[in-house]
Amino acid sequence: MAWSESGAWLAGTENAPLYADLLQDAADAPRRNAGRRKILKPSDMPWEMSRQGLLKHLINEDMNTRMETVDAYMQIIPAGSRSGKHRHLAEECLYVVEGRGYDLHQDCDVEITDTYHWKPQDEVKRFEWEAGDVIYVPPNTIHQHFNADPHRPARLISAINRIYKHSGLNDLEQIEDAPEYDPSVVLDAEKIRGYLRAG
Repeated sequence: MAWSESGAWLAGTENAPLYADLLQDAADAPRRNAGRRKILKPSDMPWEMSRQGLLKHLINEDMNTRMETVDAYMQIIPAGSRSGKHRHLAEECLYVVEGRGYDLHQDCDVEITDTYHWKPQDEVKRFEWEAGDVIYVPPNTIHQHFNADPHRPARLISAINRIYKHSGLNDLEQIEDAPEYDPSVVLDAEKIRGYLRAG
């Protein structure tokens, strides 16, 4: 036989219908998607008291929607408070629904090999925002949102592409927790109203 590497590539006895599975997955997509929601009501959107702060999830991979690539949540920052501080490899954009405040962003030098290695740069940049603005968070930037109004809450809508996660690049690190974070808290409308009145 002319193929000199045949001794190596002919080895192995395992069989698997991997391509057939891909074809079946594609064929099943219309039926599968027909069972996924295109419309979500507020009651379908779960609250979370997270380390990043008070969140109402609008779209999430675990919510059985047709959205394949984007996760989005609404973040409520009580008067005079702040979000958690975190860093993730994916870029993010946030729309300021109401309120005014500022972000602190710290770029990082990153190296991706078998593991992630990142080092914060010295400079911390401040960006002011108000209702109607869009905040852009570059990839791998340490960031935190601050509500500058001592009397009124701020609301932000965050959108992030989950393709990073599916590409094995879900590098997410929480550096500081939001002041309101308490894993024992169960959120509902009345509890949220209490946070909105705070300050």
